[in-house]
Amino acid sequence: MTDGKNGLTYAQAGVDIDAGNAMVEKIKPMVRSTRRPGADGEIGGFGGLFDLKAAGFTDPILVAANDGVGTKLRVAIEAGKHDTVGIDLVAMCVNDLVVQGAEPLLFLDYFATGKLDPDQGAAIVSGIAEGCRQAGCALIGGETAEMPGMYSGDDYDLAGFAVGAAERGQLLPTDDIVEGDVILGLASSGVHSNGFSLVRRIVADSGIGWHDKAPFDPYRSLGEALLEPTRIYVKPLLSAIRSTHGIKALAHITGGGFPENIPRVLPADFSAELDLDAIDPPKVFSWLAKTGGVAANEMMRTFNCGIGMVLVVAAGQAAQVAAVLQQSGEDVTTIGRILPRRETGVVYRGQIEL
Repeated sequence: MTDGKNGLTYAQAGVDIDAGNAMVEKIKPMVRSTRRPGADGEIGGFGGLFDLKAAGFTDPILVAANDGVGTKLRVAIEAGKHDTVGIDLVAMCVNDLVVQGAEPLLFLDYFATGKLDPDQGAAIVSGIAEGCRQAGCALIGGETAEMPGMYSGDDYDLAGFAVGAAERGQLLPTDDIVEGDVILGLASSGVHSNGFSLVRRIVADSGIGWHDKAPFDPYRSLGEALLEPTRIYVKPLLSAIRSTHGIKALAHITGGGFPENIPRVLPADFSAELDLDAIDPPKVFSWLAKTGGVAANEMMRTFNCGIGMVLVVAAGQAAQVAAVLQQSGEDVTTIGRILPRRETGVVYRGQIEL
């Protein structure tokens, strides 16, 4: 076979296969660190394998979820900090699995960039591996795509795919939610990974740079503080689900905040009444609200406002569930109760202090 008349190579077109191979070698130890029963293979094949029987399941229902990190990635890119957005990527997927009572088993990532930097890619995957370890799932594969012409400069994008399982008959929500059930809230670690288009607009209008000191955190830059990764609730919630059998429903508070996410797990004839006086938003939310002039209702339908996960619990078991979660390191607050259906799926009493 003879070369073409111009002798072009793939590298000259902007795709460096050698850089991709170098990245794979860098991330192999990270991937190995996520091994768990059911998944102990190496990356590099055409597909990842998982053995449900070896993971201890008898009659499992598979549950799948996929998500991204959204425009929080712009903060990572502009701040030059790439080792935490991988945690966000895993969190956004596995938290959506556990709300259905499923144990996350495996994770795959998709990383696309215009020009592959193996060190940057390895930093991103280090975060993905850390997220998988926190969630107890195996990183069994993924895809790194170098696509010149699709992404400019240092831009990149991430997507994640997670699969979990629950034994048949043990999925959430349950069908026995009743009036008087207690609503518990688990504290968030910050903004998590939603609402960052509004966050970035507020930051731009404020004139504060990503490397300047955060107005709400004297120990970190603004970029570092806003890149605080999404909390992964999987292990504490699985422990509480399995040991108490008192959790009836879970809602991951992501885009849409309280009014969009809580009704998704309630029967049509019930509403959630939230006591806003019980919620103590972290300083970052107060800063965003005041700097951007964002109204409370808009804050509560855009951000988690300090509550990253909501639980519906049988009234008689609320204390037990809270105790198990607190023993696992969660900050638990009673934030409401279940009522017969009102005009909307979420009603408020009190006022959130922003």
